[in-house]
Amino acid sequence: MGTATAATPTGIDTTTTGLRSRVKAAKDEAAGAATTTTPLLSEDAAEHVTGEADPRHPLYLGDWARSIPHVHDDIAMDDLDEPHIKRKHAILDAHPDIKQLYGYEPLTKYVALAAASAQFALAYYFGRINTDSTWLFLLTIYVVGASFTQVFGVIIHEATHNLCGETLAINRAVGLLANAGIPVPIFSSFRRYHLEHHAYQGVIGRDPDLPLDWEVKLIKSNPLAKFTFLFFYPLMYVVRGAAQQKRPSAWEIYNVIFSVLVDIVVVRTCGWRGLGYLFFSLWFGYGVHPAAAHFIQEHFTFDDGQETYSYYGCLNYLFMNIGYHNEHHDFTKVAWSKLPSIRAIAPEFYNTLGYHTSWVMVHVRFIFNKEVGPQSRVGRDYEDHKRGRKMVVEKKKNACATAAAVAVAGGSIE
Repeated sequence: MGTATAATPTGIDTTTTGLRSRVKAAKDEAAGAATTTTPLLSEDAAEHVTGEADPRHPLYLGDWARSIPHVHDDIAMDDLDEPHIKRKHAILDAHPDIKQLYGYEPLTKYVALAAASAQFALAYYFGRINTDSTWLFLLTIYVVGASFTQVFGVIIHEATHNLCGETLAINRAVGLLANAGIPVPIFSSFRRYHLEHHAYQGVIGRDPDLPLDWEVKLIKSNPLAKFTFLFFYPLMYVVRGAAQQKRPSAWEIYNVIFSVLVDIVVVRTCGWRGLGYLFFSLWFGYGVHPAAAHFIQEHFTFDDGQETYSYYGCLNYLFMNIGYHNEHHDFTKVAWSKLPSIRAIAPEFYNTLGYHTSWVMVHVRFIFNKEVGPQSRVGRDYEDHKRGRKMVVEKKKNACATAAAVAVAGGSIE
């Protein structure tokens, strides 16, 4: 099928047959199956890592069932916090060397400069030189311009996590440079709301990435409606941001001014057709484009119990590993260039999760599978989020108390 597959212990990709079977298999491996090379943590280790034992250990998959259009009226609901912070602790307990991957990627700013230069060169070419070839114009927009737009989006994402340079100023500069190739102000608003998404993943009223009520009720499983949803997906960033009803920050205002000035320069230099090239590159790049499938791939629930998915296909090479979404959420301090190394170091955690191998099939499955739609998400109440997070806090307190007791006794922690 090409989507939502998991690696068996022998390394063969198979279509998902349900996360619970894979969790059981992972725990069987941890018990000492011969095919396992790096066992998962024991239940005792889980309590050591998380303080209070979390029943979802070690993969932190929930026991909720996914929401299905025309069967359920709303998104699925979980009763604990999102899985990533605890899975990070579990992975670090088994593979502490992953911390060596932390840090920014110096290459990113040069990628941003090269991509922006190429995009503006194409805007000038179609705006001032080749003004007659409509089909070449449209083909270049979809194949090249939209792809550059996705690269800009990845760089903006990296800058949001301060992974483009040593200082906040450098990251803001790189983020604005990438935003220059997109004719609307995105960077500062994305930075604001995306960090909230990480802090409150799935929390109702706090995660701006969750679908709005009208998305769930209007679209359901109708293929035409879902295609329209994808086509107009660029607007969802604006609509969902506006639904938060927050006053623009100073940097969001600066970003608007910056984008307006860039657009004026583009019109004066490349003409309105050049600006149109940038605009439609954005529209298709964030809409019906293979790389735009990562918006669906990341958190749309294709199976019970799992709310985040990675993509392990060849397009990661072109789009800066944006498909490695479980790895990114688990380790937000690791830059795009090193995300594959996380999976390579800890395959027992990632190969037993559901994942995608084709972005095209993600879109196809989203459009034509009646069991998938905008409501294919999972949410949680803030109180449940806090209850889950309390386990992490208690773990830290217990660890500090244990360390202090050992220090007083003159011993050492096993």
